[in-house]
Amino acid sequence: MNFLANPLAKTMFPANAFTSAWLKQQNDSTAIPGSEAIASLFDPFGFGRAAFGYWRDSMERSVLYLDVMRERGNQYLEHMEQTKPNVLGFDTEVLMDGRTLPRPTNYELLRVLPHEGTEIDLQKRPFVVVDPRAGHGPGIGGFKPDSELGVALKAGHPCYFIGFLPFPEPGQTVEDVVESEIAFLRHVIELHPETTEKPMVVGNCQAGWQVMMAAALEPDVFGPILIAGAPLSYWAGEHGKAPMRYTGGMAGGSWITALTSDIGDGLFDGAWLVQNFERLNPANTYWKKQYHLYDNIDTEAGRYLDFERWWGGHVVLGGEEIQYIVDNLFVGNRLSTAQLVTHDGRRIDLRNVRSPVVVFCSRGDDITPPPQALGWIRDLYANTDDIIANEQTIVYCQHDTTGHLGIFVSGSVSRKEHTEFTANMDYIDVLPPGLYETSISPAEKGEDAELFERDYLLEFMPRNFEELDQAVMHKPEDDRRFATVARISEINLGMYRLFLQPWLKAIMTPEAARLIRRMHPIRLGYKLLSDRNPLSVPLPVMAEAVRKNRHPVSKDNLFKTLETMGSDQLVASLNAMRDLRDSSTEKMFMDIYGQPLLQAAVGLYGDAHVHRRRPGAEPEHRRFIEQRQEELREKIAKGSAHEAVMRSLIYVLGGAPATDERNFKRLRASRAELEPGIELSDFKNLVREQFFILKLDREQALNSLPTLLAGSSNDDVDGYISHLEHVFAASGDLSEHAAERFAQIKVLFDKARPRKSVANKPAASKPTASKAASTTKPAAKPKAATAKLAETQTTSSAPVAKEQPVVNEESVVKESSSKSAATSESASEPAAKPTSTTRRKKTPPKR
Repeated sequence: MNFLANPLAKTMFPANAFTSAWLKQQNDSTAIPGSEAIASLFDPFGFGRAAFGYWRDSMERSVLYLDVMRERGNQYLEHMEQTKPNVLGFDTEVLMDGRTLPRPTNYELLRVLPHEGTEIDLQKRPFVVVDPRAGHGPGIGGFKPDSELGVALKAGHPCYFIGFLPFPEPGQTVEDVVESEIAFLRHVIELHPETTEKPMVVGNCQAGWQVMMAAALEPDVFGPILIAGAPLSYWAGEHGKAPMRYTGGMAGGSWITALTSDIGDGLFDGAWLVQNFERLNPANTYWKKQYHLYDNIDTEAGRYLDFERWWGGHVVLGGEEIQYIVDNLFVGNRLSTAQLVTHDGRRIDLRNVRSPVVVFCSRGDDITPPPQALGWIRDLYANTDDIIANEQTIVYCQHDTTGHLGIFVSGSVSRKEHTEFTANMDYIDVLPPGLYETSISPAEKGEDAELFERDYLLEFMPRNFEELDQAVMHKPEDDRRFATVARISEINLGMYRLFLQPWLKAIMTPEAARLIRRMHPIRLGYKLLSDRNPLSVPLPVMAEAVRKNRHPVSKDNLFKTLETMGSDQLVASLNAMRDLRDSSTEKMFMDIYGQPLLQAAVGLYGDAHVHRRRPGAEPEHRRFIEQRQEELREKIAKGSAHEAVMRSLIYVLGGAPATDERNFKRLRASRAELEPGIELSDFKNLVREQFFILKLDREQALNSLPTLLAGSSNDDVDGYISHLEHVFAASGDLSEHAAERFAQIKVLFDKARPRKSVANKPAASKPTASKAASTTKPAAKPKAATAKLAETQTTSSAPVAKEQPVVNEESVVKESSSKSAATSESASEPAAKPTSTTRRKKTPPKR
């Protein structure tokens, strides 16, 4: 960076001269005897001294602030000159370059090298982070140790990063990028033949919908997917919030995107996207962020410069790429309704995703609010049964306060949410299909806190669409308005391409486009305050002198307090102007695009379904669900003891192996004992199939347990029960609800025991009958237990789907009582013991 240095700095403004003069002034001023007494005499109330101290402090802060701005400009110029700039806080090595693929892209696959002392377990599933390409450069997913990559490395996962270069390849498309990411994931899988678990993939913001497109096309290369702050349903939103969704309509559609790309000679400057983000919160952009630095200039400079290195690292997108994104996603909303088709005829249907999907969003996010992050679920599916029929597992988590960047940058979020997501991904991978919401609470507040491995507890609660709508807030009338915007956008884009685009393409040159990018207001803001500006020559010398003789004023200084009050008032005024702007924009949008005449003019006539369809409601999809249910009914009574034990395990845990990591320990113990050599994918299929069977017809599924255990000896049945006891004891005692269910399972397992011949022991029949009669009265207890179960079902530690029928436990006990009259005394006792609802600790037997 020698060209940034000014040769006049050392000759015209020597550091020693400024520093010595400053020190001399301080020494002279403090050497006057009785200065405090004189000051008190002429300034008895201290106003003068407070004013002088504030003036001196504000001047020093101004010098230091300007010097930080100068360093920011130098950092920006240095960053933009790099061939492959990124802000990763870890060393990396390039494994694959997208420019060498059959359809070249500017993406690349990097292996993340852990810091010294961090051990990596190659037996764990690989962890891949895909960074967003939405105007900024790559690296925000591994910005610091407390980040998504940092959390995964601490957990011992092999980590990889998919980043990109500043400029796209000629002719690069969104489909090419998606294919590149699929190729990268295949390469990651090849690098880890020692594990059968597919990579966990994290997609931040714009990379989230890109990852989902790739998973819909090639579901076999994906493990669990975490999409953080990723918009997938672009028409969704809450009135009074999410003003960005009105931008396309107020601009008249996507023609403005084509115009911007043509001005860039086929390239779209990412600085325009960054400018849109900054306009969302003018108070923070134009005052609050800068004043926070000015007010805390002694401590905030390093953090500010680190963030600005990423925020100011603008990249360029291809004109064809950004036009595809705006037309099909932002304006057309075609991804969440399965209307996208690739160039080779493949439909991009998110229902094809076979991996569990974790959606992480925040109520404090004004770029991707929860309705846009979760609305795709409602767009694709009619209800939770539809999700289950598609064998999809969807988990969502809503943060209360953090902003858009905080979702994948905040250290507190990384230490809490991302740590829990990473630690529980294996558990999420075996969750039965359905819709779940997570909550994270401190571990010490839960039961059996000593059994938890971390500081927080991640709990899973099943949800239905009524509960989901509380976050999505879907409004059909809004669909009609946005469908009208999509139609008008197509008309305006066609008119632009017909009349204006040919002229622009004829006059624009690469040199003119490059000059326009350099003159962008955001880029100029960095360049003008750098060493390239001759006026900045004295700043480093003055700042060094100030740092050596800093005189910060206390917070209780009268004038400092007035400054803070003035800053707060300015922020409130800018926020009020923003709210007025947003409300006016929303009202104008609703009034213009809500007119039935305009809707009819573009061919909708007030009916959005012409443009927007729900794939889940189509007849062929309903036939698929019915066919899947028939296949499961045929499997209810088919299988062996393995199916019986897994079905019993799922039933005892509440109909789905979900709640928190304690149930995961039980599943893990079951896999280790029941199927020690089974691969995770096969074990996952076994769990899911038995869950489906229980949900389809729980009463028949339980009553068929003796059929599955047919041919087992008494020792075998005792071994199965011991196995279940050992598994349930893996993480503490069962809840009362689960203990009742386990008692019921024991009764059903006893029915599978081989009957002893009556001819061998004729004298034993009468005592046995007598004993059975004596136990008839206590056997009535399960009826009360059934009522207790109905009361506590919604508060059970393991969630139960509402659609599941309640099995007739009383009939099972009656059948057990009649059975005991024909069996020995030793065989009848296990049927009587389960009637007790007392909570007792299970001790794993020695095997």
